[in-house]
Amino acid sequence: MLDQVDRWLDGGKAVALARVVGVEGSGPRDPGAAMAVNEDGEVVGSVSGGCVEGAVVTEALAVIQSRKPKLCTFGYSDDEAFAVGLTCGGTLHIFVEPLDW
Repeated sequence: MLDQVDRWLDGGKAVALARVVGVEGSGPRDPGAAMAVNEDGEVVGSVSGGCVEGAVVTEALAVIQSRKPKLCTFGYSDDEAFAVGLTCGGTLHIFVEPLDW
């Protein structure tokens, strides 16, 4: 992941880093899981294995624009989780911040 982020930054791309900072109940990834998104919407890494990746990309692009970090919470009740194809049923807390090295 770091090699790709280095290439983006070396190429002048703005990048946001999203990290799982907390999990309530069952979750697809543990705290520390990370994903980077560049200004073009390209992604490396994973914070959820797919269940909220699209929403996190949207949040990351907004953070790139605003240059302000944001704590995002994604969660569903068990019934809703199965209805939309999510099996974990837990809540993920994901911190998204602009990446400046």
